[in-house]
Amino acid sequence: MFRTLPVRVIFLCICVSVTAFRWVDEAFVNTLIEKLKAYNGQYPREKVYLQTDRDVYVPGETIWLKGYLFDGILHNVDSVSRVLYVDLIDARKSEVVQQIKLKASGGQAPGQLALPDSLPTGTYLLHAYTSWMRNFPAEYYFSKTLTLIRSDNKPTTANAAGPNLKPDVQFLPEGGNLVLGLSGRVGFKAVSTTGKGLDVEGFVLNTAKDTVMGFSSLHRGMGNFALQPEPNQTYTAFVRAVGDPAKTYYPYLLPVVQPLGFVMTVDNLSNPNVVKVFVQHNKTVPPDAAAGRITLVAQTRGVVVHAAEGPLSRKSLLIQIPRDKLPDGITQLTLFDEKNTPVCERLIFIDRRDRLRVALTPTKATVRPREAVEVDVTVTDPDGKPAQATLSLAATDLNMAPSMVSNPASIVSHLLLTSDLVGTVEEPGLYTDEANPDRAMQADQLMMTQGWRRFTWTDVLAGTIPPIRYPLEEGITLTGQISRANSKPAEKANLMFMLAKKDSTREVLMGQADEKGRFVTGGLDLYDSTGVFIQALGERGNNRGYLITLDQVLKPTVRITKVPYNPFLLGPDAIEEFLKRTNEYLEIERQIWRNKEVLLEAVTVKAKREKPDSRRMLYSTPDRTVKFDDMNRSGALTFLDVVRSRVPGVQVTGSGFDARVQIRGAANFSGPIEPAFFLDGMPISKDAVINIPVSDIEAVDVLTGGGATIMAGSNGAGGVINVLTRRGSPDYDYSKTPTPGTLATRLMGYTPVREFYAPRYDNAARPRAADGGSRPDFRATLHWAPMVKTGPDGKARVTFYASDAKTKLRLVAEGATLSGKVGTSKVEVRVE
Repeated sequence: MFRTLPVRVIFLCICVSVTAFRWVDEAFVNTLIEKLKAYNGQYPREKVYLQTDRDVYVPGETIWLKGYLFDGILHNVDSVSRVLYVDLIDARKSEVVQQIKLKASGGQAPGQLALPDSLPTGTYLLHAYTSWMRNFPAEYYFSKTLTLIRSDNKPTTANAAGPNLKPDVQFLPEGGNLVLGLSGRVGFKAVSTTGKGLDVEGFVLNTAKDTVMGFSSLHRGMGNFALQPEPNQTYTAFVRAVGDPAKTYYPYLLPVVQPLGFVMTVDNLSNPNVVKVFVQHNKTVPPDAAAGRITLVAQTRGVVVHAAEGPLSRKSLLIQIPRDKLPDGITQLTLFDEKNTPVCERLIFIDRRDRLRVALTPTKATVRPREAVEVDVTVTDPDGKPAQATLSLAATDLNMAPSMVSNPASIVSHLLLTSDLVGTVEEPGLYTDEANPDRAMQADQLMMTQGWRRFTWTDVLAGTIPPIRYPLEEGITLTGQISRANSKPAEKANLMFMLAKKDSTREVLMGQADEKGRFVTGGLDLYDSTGVFIQALGERGNNRGYLITLDQVLKPTVRITKVPYNPFLLGPDAIEEFLKRTNEYLEIERQIWRNKEVLLEAVTVKAKREKPDSRRMLYSTPDRTVKFDDMNRSGALTFLDVVRSRVPGVQVTGSGFDARVQIRGAANFSGPIEPAFFLDGMPISKDAVINIPVSDIEAVDVLTGGGATIMAGSNGAGGVINVLTRRGSPDYDYSKTPTPGTLATRLMGYTPVREFYAPRYDNAARPRAADGGSRPDFRATLHWAPMVKTGPDGKARVTFYASDAKTKLRLVAEGATLSGKVGTSKVEVRVE
């Protein structure tokens, strides 16, 4: 999944056309490259994107969604992580109200999340991430804001800040610092109390209260102004919200001016062919002008793509970086001083339109209610050639499924932009929308004011790798801790795992904890609710002092790192219509379900069907069975002590954990043959099964002859002993308190993928209700197709049916190729 480019590929074009700059001395840059390679190799990154059918729901509905997984460097499809976690979080309480696990294959994970009826109206977050992503800050999880509305708890007003409220304003010198005597730019960002960008204007005063300059925001509360700090001056900005009737100005101190240092100013707008970087400094230059050099390094997603250096003797320098050397996405420019210490940083956004072209072409621009809507999907690569891609497509009623954001995130904007930023980006789709003529200027304002910290150069150069706590998951993984009674780790403790699946099958695994008592077993293919039984297999049966905890049982902590902005654009009439139509359709679905229940209740049951015991699936009746009760368990150290003298033909010699067993004198040329051992129908070693406490055993089956051959094949020559545990029973109640040295619980595996259901109206006939009437159809989501695949010609067709509503349908398709090229498209169809 994770591949680091070789040095000869990473070290792209270290030649630049510069004023006072020359080809770099490769020694330092090669050191950076090797350090980055080592860092990325030991600490690779993943990215996740989640498409949902819409943004607004009523409790009781289903969120249809699909996850896309990419590696974080080359953006190839991630084919290693197979488990995608999706958390539904109540933003007000900062707690997870629901979690599902989606099975990822080829970097794609379709699924759905059913909303409980009990959820209150409010703002919710969807977080999506893999186990590996938990090793990184939560800022880099995928996050999406959703709105839930109840008819009995409607939102009253939109989230808006009053015009007279003090704005939250940050001032951020370009490159990092204000430096005495050096002209630079100061970026600023103003937001309201809801986290929305707030247009502001203001002026800057010096210590003498003289006006230095005025300024105003250019985009979503962001802007910049030039400032050349003078000696013995401090600077204060006075800012007011545009449109504030009180015209109240609030003071904000600008960052402290540094007496010595560097200033870096970047021009990413004026020239279509190059990015211009202006560097100034006021440091004292050594007498030997050749004694010091400064280096500029450009890296994109951890790959060095450009570098140049120049003499410290020059107080001002110009570097021109060819734009065609920079890949799509965020590039970090870092200036290193003569001691190879990073002193200035700046982000720039490069948009070369190197992405898929997705076209949605309805065969009809207008259709009638319940008429088939046919949409041709065409995908081409950046060169216009047909591309094979897999897309997800949602068709929604614009009136029933309003969007809370005018320019929401897309797979393109997330992968290239917001996945590498921290903090909230308002209307992220603006910055990659090719129909927006101002997107380059707006993105540049964002780059001057938005946080980025995928790594710090000091960590990379020092070779500091953060600790790895969470594994890459190629399937459902169980991790936990085993401790002794004194709370110290039980190092190298042996463990047995028994998994009771929903289909009544069992799986038994053996494992061992590490030196710190941590254990992990992975690659499991589990769905829905699964019973988990873990037992410590201590030396000589001494496992009573062990305490086992499973990480997956612990409730995940939530830290909301991006303030959810939810403007709630719906007015009261629109809310009423949305709730009316949605609740009508939900009631129809409930009525259909109730009708099915009534029919089932009318069936007369003639006989009771016994629930099959999966532990005995390979044989109907054992030759002998020993039931374990309190009387025969008394004084027994192992299950063989209970079996001793209770089963004819079964001879147990020795005692305790050294006991040996022989059925009907079975032997070969080498001597006596012990039987094959099974635990709840699964093969297991004698050493493992003999450690199971007799209090946990329900019965022991003894098999000989044909039954033993069916169970164990040639290994059953000495017979078979199948130990049946109480927890292995299909009727076992996992809420019972486990005995010491064991843990019994239930966990959720993958969420099974449901097929999206929508009625077909081939003859435009209205479906009939249970009472013979006609059922109306006013669905918010008319179609959800998570796996639309284009062929070698780059084409596919999607067909669905319009509802009864005369409205506009919004179709949104997003997808990717295996090589990580992504694309999105949207179109509208009118229903009249």
